Amino acid sequence: MRKPLLQPPRWSTLALCALLAGALAHARPPNVVLILADDLGYADISAHGAEIHTPHIDSLATGGLRFTSFYNMAKCETTRAALYTGLVAEKRHAANAQTLPELLKGAGYHTVMVGKKHFRDWAADLLIERRPFDEALTFYGLTPYFEAADGTWNGEWHRPFLLNGEELVPSQMELEREPFYQTDAFTDYALRFLDRAHDTGKPFYLYLPYHAPHYPLQAREEDIARYRDTYRAGWDVIRAERFRRQRELGAVPANARLSPPEGNINRFREPYRGEIYHYRPWAEIDAAEQDVLALEMAVFAAMVDRLDRNVGRVLDRLQALGVEDDTLVLFLADNGSCPYDSNEDFAIPPGGPGSFRTLSAAWANVGNTPYRYFKQYGHEGGTRTPFFARWPARIQPGTTDAPAHIADVLPTVLDIAGTAYPATAAGKPTPALDGASLLPVLDGGSRPQPEPMISGFTERFRAVRMGAWKIVRVNGEPWQLYHLPSDPTELDDRAAAEPALLERLVGRYEAWIRENDAVMPLYDEVASP
Repeated sequence: MRKPLLQPPRWSTLALCALLAGALAHARPPNVVLILADDLGYADISAHGAEIHTPHIDSLATGGLRFTSFYNMAKCETTRAALYTGLVAEKRHAANAQTLPELLKGAGYHTVMVGKKHFRDWAADLLIERRPFDEALTFYGLTPYFEAADGTWNGEWHRPFLLNGEELVPSQMELEREPFYQTDAFTDYALRFLDRAHDTGKPFYLYLPYHAPHYPLQAREEDIARYRDTYRAGWDVIRAERFRRQRELGAVPANARLSPPEGNINRFREPYRGEIYHYRPWAEIDAAEQDVLALEMAVFAAMVDRLDRNVGRVLDRLQALGVEDDTLVLFLADNGSCPYDSNEDFAIPPGGPGSFRTLSAAWANVGNTPYRYFKQYGHEGGTRTPFFARWPARIQPGTTDAPAHIADVLPTVLDIAGTAYPATAAGKPTPALDGASLLPVLDGGSRPQPEPMISGFTERFRAVRMGAWKIVRVNGEPWQLYHLPSDPTELDDRAAAEPALLERLVGRYEAWIRENDAVMPLYDEVASP
């Protein structure tokens, strides 16, 4: 149900819709700016209850349409593959999948990208070598935020930056501020690309997948200082306060219950270092350890704060170019907050250039308030994240609880751009899309909910929503069953009480796999970042 911030008179709404329908039939399509945050939990922005200062991201929520039931694929690479292709998995004709930037470029858009690439398996083979952007500054997978001027770094996950396919080190970059900090540098290039895109006279598509706030936990000192004392109260107090604010803001269903704190029980990654994966009551932790743990979250908050400042720079540039009203800005995240233990050296505290630290699972649980579990899981904490759509010329501000999915983004943007997904390409059939356009919802109406709505990283952590019901499993264990309208935080497993319903829903999902020749991997090995 959509809840408008301001309800105009009925007659004026109808008249406006009629005028828009006629005008848009011949109008130039809007610019599109798609901003993707990395490992940002549902509750990690102030519009969703956080104590982190995010006024610019919040402005997209209050100035556009906020989706409170938006689903991703629970992991970096799976979400990005679905975003690029509109597919949730490898399926029939997937080798001939068409990507969003390629289709927009074919429709007359000037396309630019700054940020992270990350795909896996079929999508990696298909997408890594494609260069559908007129200009692009990218890296693959994971890099530090502070990078040496010559680009050297001995960490396991280092990847080079590529400017239009050519390797580039920080000393060669045109930066607005020294020393190099990745989030700021990405925005420097995004603004430069925006200016040149605007000069072409074409509608433009800017894809801006920031790395922040994905680990390693690294931030500028002044940003950390803003939050150094904020988290000394501990994760129990912070999580309760976030939930209270969420209820006040209408950011969660009115009947939502705060799920109990949980550790990371993901056997996929084999917990192996002390208490990192486990939940412990904050009051039972000694003062010295509390100080270190509070610093962890302070650095994470600083990274989100810096991300928000850079989103503000992009929004300011759109306004300065005079294109704010004619630009669709989409803000979303790839998965919930991350509980992984990828720490490299516990002797070096988080924050500075020499550190490589990750959040403790209990802080990731805070990021996903009020939902259960984390990144990679099919439960709502891993798969439900912020999604805001602002287009002042067309979208009325408001909030909707209509279910939406990352696979819906491609058909939505194509619909808005006035172009269609092709049935064939290069003389071969293209795969059927797994999502559907959200334009009716953006225009204040409704649409049939695509089913099944599939999420979760792999079959061991699969989630499938069908109407009001959701099936989900953890570590490949038996399916759980939840009725989301009455139980949005998944506290009452109905599998034992509704065995026939569970069997029917699982059967529908398995039929979808067969009908689409879908490949749904298990991934027994340790996961990537």
